[in-house]
Amino acid sequence: MLNALDKPAKIIAVGDIVTYNLLSAGVIPDISFVDGRTKRNPASDTIMRGTKHPGFKTVTVNNPAGIITSELLEEISRSMDSDKPVRVFVKGEEDLAALPAIIMAPVSSVIIYGLPDEGAVLVRVTEEKKKEIQSLLDKMKCMEEK
Repeated sequence: MLNALDKPAKIIAVGDIVTYNLLSAGVIPDISFVDGRTKRNPASDTIMRGTKHPGFKTVTVNNPAGIITSELLEEISRSMDSDKPVRVFVKGEEDLAALPAIIMAPVSSVIIYGLPDEGAVLVRVTEEKKKEIQSLLDKMKCMEEK
């Protein structure tokens, strides 16, 4: 998978294990989304420490499981514009961050997210992929925040 990372516009990691593995391999994601959990259980101290990097700016957002909050969307947008790698710690669940990240990322970026007990999935951002994901998001139920 690392060979597929040939000069993407941005590298975006979604998940504690994915972020840990990339950093362990010497790849610093431009944006990483972590929630301190893996497979719905607390991540080990090793994983938690391993998702941090001295070059990261760390921000925290709230995003309950199963939804995408405006707070998360705003942070994804800000992080895309950052010159410094950003670690987004999500209080709640980070899983769905991959979808808006694909839409907001520059073409040729890669989004890598974990697939529990299987490995990782790498999505190359293209205009076609952005349209596909936007269509999927358009079909999702919209919930107003209170």
